[in-house]
Amino acid sequence: MVDGSQGGTVPCRSWMVIPARLASTRLPRKLLLRETGKTVLQHTYESASRARKPLGICVAADHEEIAAAVRAFGGQVRMTNPAAATGTDRVAEVARDLVDIDVIVNVQGDEPEVAGAAIDLAVQLLEDNPQAVMSTLATPIRSRERLSDPACVKVVFDQQGRALYFSRSPIPHARDWDDSLLTADPPNFHQHIGLYAYRRDFLLQLAGLPRSSLERVENLEQLRVLAAGYTILVGVVARATIGIDTPEDYRAFVRRQSGC
Repeated sequence: MVDGSQGGTVPCRSWMVIPARLASTRLPRKLLLRETGKTVLQHTYESASRARKPLGICVAADHEEIAAAVRAFGGQVRMTNPAAATGTDRVAEVARDLVDIDVIVNVQGDEPEVAGAAIDLAVQLLEDNPQAVMSTLATPIRSRERLSDPACVKVVFDQQGRALYFSRSPIPHARDWDDSLLTADPPNFHQHIGLYAYRRDFLLQLAGLPRSSLERVENLEQLRVLAAGYTILVGVVARATIGIDTPEDYRAFVRRQSGC
């Protein structure tokens, strides 16, 4: 639980940005897949729009085909540099023009079932803790397979909800394993969920921070923030949304949409 008493709640003007690349490795052109009658990107846009705190939403597109798809369903879109190195860079490019906004929420385009309440929680964390520059989310890990999977990023945080470390390794690492560690309450292990809220001014500085050795080893951008001494708040939600990374992920999403 995050303690909001350190500075009191400070209402923020927030905005959501969905970075969207046309290219994808494991599932080509995944954001434009539309077996459900809507593209993955449209599903994400509509799900994110259920959040109540942000004032608006737009897609940060790297290709005109993405932009055209967004316009087709009536969404807002901004063109960004196709050579942008990361989705964060693409979000920051849009944020430069949002001069009246305090907090920018980065919503991944391949999260068609993202919960509006989760987005609101990420914003609320920054409203309640003015000293923090960034927030993100986590969910309990109850499976040893997930705990051991390097693709499942883990996070540990202190009693005030401030992130201590993110890793692809199991953290904390149990000296003596017992299956009851996975069922403990409060949970011992948490999966990081890749939804971020940034204070706009900090987001514009983030790309200029030097990459830390930890970031290089783990290939986790958020470690750059911790290594530079900044606070990342972690809010806990009951379950993770299911991203679309592989053909199997997409087929499962289509089945859920059809109720099968």
